Amino acid sequence: MEAEAAMAKFAAVKEKFGYDLHVFETSVVSSSLSQASNDEDTDDFYEFTIEDYYRLLPTKKEDKYLKTKQIREAEEAARRSRITKTAIRIRFPDNHTLEVVFHPSEKIQSLFDLLSRVLAQPEVPFYLYTTPPKKQIKDLSQDFYSAGLIPGAIVYFSYDKPNGKNNAAFSSGPFLQEEVMSLKGLDAVPEPAEPVQTALEPVRTAPPPVPQEPKAAGKKPVKPKWLKM
Repeated sequence: MEAEAAMAKFAAVKEKFGYDLHVFETSVVSSSLSQASNDEDTDDFYEFTIEDYYRLLPTKKEDKYLKTKQIREAEEAARRSRITKTAIRIRFPDNHTLEVVFHPSEKIQSLFDLLSRVLAQPEVPFYLYTTPPKKQIKDLSQDFYSAGLIPGAIVYFSYDKPNGKNNAAFSSGPFLQEEVMSLKGLDAVPEPAEPVQTALEPVRTAPPPVPQEPKAAGKKPVKPKWLKM
């Protein structure tokens, strides 16, 4: 019954907002790391290391081979066709995360439109950013694929705090509506796995016995001539 109630709640939220929404609490470790990333980082943090060089080395090798525009466009189209969804996780300052699955061809504007409907204070201006380094998402006309937010990405939420306002009121939450927060702790029931069909080995039957000629009844065995008694 609990599973059915959870499925019904997920279905009701999807019907209202148009997307599958999932809410979970961010771990303390990850939240502390995100908080540290919000602070001013030193120049050493962004220093190009030898590990970064070797990580980029395969890309540099590929760049050595010149490709025509048609080949590059064909390869890009093939890569794009393979990605059919992107999971965007929006992390809030109160250690909660909202996960939404979009199609890569959707505009980033659709993410902002959805947030304006699920936020507890939709009237307060807000912005999203990625990190590190901290970069605000401004071009809402891009699709998720062009923006590099595939096959998934973590973005961070922040209110555009007005001057003179209490900053604590904008960082304590709640950030999401009560209806959306009620999804926290609920797990969607996975679809039953289809039975795996294995190839049956052919049944090996023994070949039929070769019929033997019946012995003539009443016929005595003939003694060979070489046998001398």
